[in-house]
Amino acid sequence: MKKLDITAIGFTTFALFLGAGNLIFPPMMAQQAGDNWLTAMAGFLISAVGLPALTIIVLGRLSTVNKLTSSLPSWLEKTFWLLVFTTLGPAFVLPRAVTVAYEMGIKPFTLDDYLLPFSAAFCALSLLLAIRPGKLVDIIGKFMTPALIVMLAALVITAMFNPQGTPTPTTEAYQQAPLVSGLLEGYMTLDAIAAVAFGWVIIQAIKAKGVTKQSGIRYYSYIVAGIYILLMSTCYLAMGYLGATSSAIAADASNGGTILTLYAAAILGPIGQSLLAAITLTACLTTVIGLTNANAEYFEKTYQIPFARAATITTILTAIVANIGLEQLITFSLPLILVLCPIAIALVLAAALSLTGSNKLKYLVLAVFIFGGIDTFSVLGLTNSYLEQTLLQWLPLYSHHLSWLVPCCMILALLLLSAGKTKIQLRVVSKA
Repeated sequence: MKKLDITAIGFTTFALFLGAGNLIFPPMMAQQAGDNWLTAMAGFLISAVGLPALTIIVLGRLSTVNKLTSSLPSWLEKTFWLLVFTTLGPAFVLPRAVTVAYEMGIKPFTLDDYLLPFSAAFCALSLLLAIRPGKLVDIIGKFMTPALIVMLAALVITAMFNPQGTPTPTTEAYQQAPLVSGLLEGYMTLDAIAAVAFGWVIIQAIKAKGVTKQSGIRYYSYIVAGIYILLMSTCYLAMGYLGATSSAIAADASNGGTILTLYAAAILGPIGQSLLAAITLTACLTTVIGLTNANAEYFEKTYQIPFARAATITTILTAIVANIGLEQLITFSLPLILVLCPIAIALVLAAALSLTGSNKLKYLVLAVFIFGGIDTFSVLGLTNSYLEQTLLQWLPLYSHHLSWLVPCCMILALLLLSAGKTKIQLRVVSKA
């Protein structure tokens, strides 16, 4: 593969992940972490960048995303993927990206409500760019991502010469264990599950460049993951710097979007506001294009729905939900995302340990589903005080919304032992 092509795929991968939410999380976290912002950011990078990168590498080793769940019962496999693409598609993430693009990219410049025409135009443009999968890397990787990087660089470099404050006193959450707190914040970006969905696009993009051997797909997935790690880590650190040095203008900000908006206006005035709007619109557009493409790839390969038709249906539903039903669907879809994310991580860890062929993988999924469900109830505030205290006392990592992690590791260890015994028995039989 040509260096330009593999670089373009790496750029595409970075742009697919870089939605508006990824720009908003680090500034708020860094401001709250104060003097410990770099330590907190290190933890954030481990989970927010490390987990998606591991997923890309694992999927490259498998050479096809389907192998991640191929040993599960058919009904469970289809249910998992359908829920993943429904929630990451028109039921939650896609319409949220459209509304965030409007809220940060258009609404600050107008007094009237233009969400309906904006969402129609935005989704139509996304469909136009997503409907030709063979051109996806050329469109995003070779044109949109370089433009996005230039705009981000212009904002950050200007900010470095004009810092708007110094780190504030560290909040309680980041005083004792800033590394752990940052790691948990990175996990809550939920990019690990997005990586599973984007795997359909990334692996297909590598194959589209003529790489068909598994060894080649594995090799180039390492390079793609490396480019993604470099670009995304740099972006997160830059956004964190803005948050850490925003005390003079945004000390009481309630979210990272406010910090970025005030910072851009302070250092560049109206030009800064326009630049931030362009960054937000581009970041959301690339994410919508990528997820639309991933949804269409999935429905084409699984249900034989023509790619263009699947992409069109996904886009139409996205535009409708963005206008009339987003809040209600968030109430329904967020719990699914919070449950599906640990399941996706567990499956990736199993694949990393070469356990994808185990017929006992369903027990791993079941255990993670149960304990992930407990974490979800906690995040949504649906547990009473007595149950909350009981779970805090008896369930490891419950306070960090990671109750699923210990059972997951225990079952993975048992599966490894079982796989090792099976190999030993097969060797004994073959020698006999």
